[in-house]
Formats: sequence, structure tokens, C-alpha cells
Amino acid sequence: MAQNTQKIALVTGSSRGLGKNTALTLAQKGVDVIVTYHSAQAEANEVVSEIKAMGRKAVALQLDSSDTQTFNGFVGQINRVLQDIWQTQQFDFLINNAGIGINRPFTETTEEDFDRLMNIQLKGVFFLTQKLLPVIKDGGRIVNISTGLARFTLPGFSAYGAMKGGIEVLTRYLAKELGGRQIAVNTIAPGAIETDFGGGAVRDNKNMNDFIASQTALGRVGVPDDVGGAIASLLSEDNRWINGQRIEVSGGMFL
Repeated sequence: MAQNTQKIALVTGSSRGLGKNTALTLAQKGVDVIVTYHSAQAEANEVVSEIKAMGRKAVALQLDSSDTQTFNGFVGQINRVLQDIWQTQQFDFLINNAGIGINRPFTETTEEDFDRLMNIQLKGVFFLTQKLLPVIKDGGRIVNISTGLARFTLPGFSAYGAMKGGIEVLTRYLAKELGGRQIAVNTIAPGAIETDFGGGAVRDNKNMNDFIASQTALGRVGVPDDVGGAIASLLSEDNRWINGQRIEVSGGMFL
């Protein structure tokens, strides 16, 4: 059986926002995409349609990245679609993007808030990646999504920033431990981006938008294309020797 050379990416949380932009940008660069969504099935199907319109293959699968008990079933679905759609057993790129934002002062952050962030942003990424390792090709890539808030601080993001700090440390460990399989693992850390994330405050609150622009070296707030393009570029063959790194994509916030 001929080796399948078509690149395939799995982008979690890709029905909207940065995940959607990443999926579409990868497709524009010739990569096929497995899209995941939590509840927005119609939006995920629309992303799949856009990718297919570019002449690439795509499929949407439901994934609750906060519930580790569902991961075995999800991997089973991955195995089936890889066989049915691509006639292969493995994919190339895993982008751990799925996430939520909770903006709450440290003194008001509840244990429920903390656990919800932990389950989605850190525990989910840890164990989903572990479960998916058998279906990631040797020589493949993993990109974990962090945040500028793991370097600089803004009030209200202590729990969120702490989880993403954990992701950045995890990335270095994965890079070390998966090196034998030639799998490179890196972190992309976006700055403030105009999306519906966290209720769309960065996009819709003019005072916040103006403040962020004033604190950014390039003088504006980021847009999804800034981040999706960076992720796609990092996954190109030209960047194969970048490994274990945190790359901030923020236009130079709070330098």
C-alpha cells in the first residue's frame, strides 16, 4: 500500500475564533483538517464546507476536551475517519487550541472556575495528547496554544494564566520526551486578539481595544489571521528545527 503523503492536521476547538482561522489557513496551504467542536456543530460544518471549497478534505468531530472519559471514544472516531477519508492510520499535526476564558479577580475566583479551566486548558490537553500519540506520525508536530498572559499580567486572569503557564512547561517536557520519535512540540502564545473569546471584550470594548493598541509596539490589536498564519508557518517544513519553544504572537505587547 502506498504511503499517504498528504498532510493532515487535527485542530481542537476549530468551529470559531483562532481555531477556525488556523484550520482555514492550514487548508489554504494544502493541509487537510480534522475540525473539532464542543457544541457548535453547525459552525463546525461550515468550516468543513469552506475547507472543501478549497479542494481539501475535512471532517468535523464532537469533542468535550474537559471530559477525559470521552477521549478513548474520540480516538476511536479519529481512527475511523483516518481510514475512511484518507486511507491511513495516522495524522501529522496536533494543534491543542480548544479553550475558554474566565476573567475574574483572584479574590473572587471560585473552585468551580479553577477546576473548569484546569480540566479544559491543562488536564484535557495533557491526557488528550497522551491518548492521541499512537495516531500521530513519527516526525509530526504538536502545537500547544498558550497566552501572552503567561508572561505579562492583567488583573482577572490569575487562574487562566496559571493554566497556560503549565502548558508552556508541559510543552518543553513533551519536546524532550517525544524527541525519539522526531516529534517537535512548541507553544504559540497569542496576545490580545479580536475574537468572540471571553465574550468578545477585546473586539467590542473600545476602551479596552484602545488601551491594548497603546501598549502594543505595532500599534494595534491582533486579529485571527495574525495567529492562524503564525501557527501554519510554524508547521511548515522550513521550521522543522524549532522545538521546545514558546513563540509569542502579540505584535509586541508590554515590551
